[in-house]
Amino acid sequence: MSMIRICVKYFIKVKNRWKKQLHTWHWISSAVALICMILFAITGITLNHASALEAKPEIVNIQLTLPDHLHKDLISQAHTQILPEQLKKWLKQQDIDDADLLSGDGEWSEYDVYLQKPYPGGDMWLSIDFESGELEFNDTDRGLIAWLNDLHKGRNTHPVWIWFLDLFSVATLVFCITGLLLLQIHSKRRPSTWYITAAGIVVPGLLILFYF
Repeated sequence: MSMIRICVKYFIKVKNRWKKQLHTWHWISSAVALICMILFAITGITLNHASALEAKPEIVNIQLTLPDHLHKDLISQAHTQILPEQLKKWLKQQDIDDADLLSGDGEWSEYDVYLQKPYPGGDMWLSIDFESGELEFNDTDRGLIAWLNDLHKGRNTHPVWIWFLDLFSVATLVFCITGLLLLQIHSKRRPSTWYITAAGIVVPGLLILFYF
């Protein structure tokens, strides 16, 4: 009998230790994921209603003609498919100073060069005609909501942001799994637990079945 009591006490001790660990993991993961979960919930709504929330974009458009010496430099170095340094400096003086755009890969042909840089919430591009030396620069900013939506999707973002999204996803999984285990622990005192949990599975399943 004493051996049974020892085993029961040990089992209870282990169970309580794991319950404490689950609570710890649950609140830590919720703290890590809290702000991003709120932002992702908000941007989930804005993405669903993107057409209704679409803002008027702010557009910067610049049209210029290259000075003769820069025009000649560009044509002579076109085979390298890299903008000449003197041309980059001149463009920066004309308020076209995005380093990623000017240093990035572009579409080079025998007629012109086209450089493009998409970014969260907008995009910019630069086109230079080889024959006339005319250039056009365009920067379109679609506003805060478009910026948040692109961050939600990881669209046109830095690899560091993609890694952060992966970390956030892991924290969210820990939060959900530990929450499920805690539901199981407390379900005996809350009979409606599994009915509500099942509804969270059945309702979206029915929507997919009947409407997709």
